[in-house]
Amino acid sequence: MVAVSGVKDSGKTTLITGMLPHLAAAGLKVATVKHDGHSFQADPEGTDTGKHMAAGAWGTAIFDSEKYKVVRRDPVDERELIARFPDADLVLLEGFKGSQWPKLELVRAGNSDAPVCDPATLLALVTDRDLTIPGVPSIPFDGAAAAQVILDYLKKEGRL
Repeated sequence: MVAVSGVKDSGKTTLITGMLPHLAAAGLKVATVKHDGHSFQADPEGTDTGKHMAAGAWGTAIFDSEKYKVVRRDPVDERELIARFPDADLVLLEGFKGSQWPKLELVRAGNSDAPVCDPATLLALVTDRDLTIPGVPSIPFDGAAAAQVILDYLKKEGRL
């Protein structure tokens, strides 16, 4: 597991979507788990599953020949969701800045002034600012560079 962390609107989703093609090209099967600090709408209004949930369903599922989605009204944490991807080579977590997961932290001009994560958890600082943390590499906001940090980490950990 590796978290991609930063303050709100720092570019976490954009960085993850920029990394995914590079990680997939390296042969990794990658799953993602996103934390939402607010209540989210699991199914858009007007869809059949959205109508089911709005009418009071405790859970619903939708599937086709290639994929499926299950929505349940239950408390859950990231560890339980990570466990749902036992065959993934890597689970990227979006958010989790206060966690002990190894992470990339985004600090971007116009959005944040300084890192907010524990430096001991950082694999790299992804930044366009003149920031340094001793022992933590700084890389540009670039999917390929961020993916390489993760690949290097996985190799060092013997997981690749």
